[in-house]
Amino acid sequence: MATIATQFQQTLKKNLAQLYNRVNQEIYGVGVKKQRIEFIENKALIFAQHKRVQALQMLSHHFHSLTISVDSALIVEFKSMLKEQIEETLQLNVKTILKDYDPITEDACTIIYFEDKF
Repeated sequence: MATIATQFQQTLKKNLAQLYNRVNQEIYGVGVKKQRIEFIENKALIFAQHKRVQALQMLSHHFHSLTISVDSALIVEFKSMLKEQIEETLQLNVKTILKDYDPITEDACTIIYFEDKF
């Protein structure tokens, strides 16, 4: 039984990594540099290293509050698209997705809460 659970998690990690990268490419035009996925009960934690969009990098020097607002709006769109992709592609019900991103280090952490435990 543990082997089946491990195989399921490995397959899920691979699929989540692909979906996360695909959504990132759709929104930002570039994939992530690297990512690591861990599971805790019915949650997936995704630690990712991103590449900052050059236009936002340039604006952040003189228009910091604008870039914070744009980053926030893009994160909301990202979470919505990722949830939709997971539910449609993997047939898993997502309760919610939380995400934070640090534009200075380009690190992000995403937590996906699934409805069911696996």
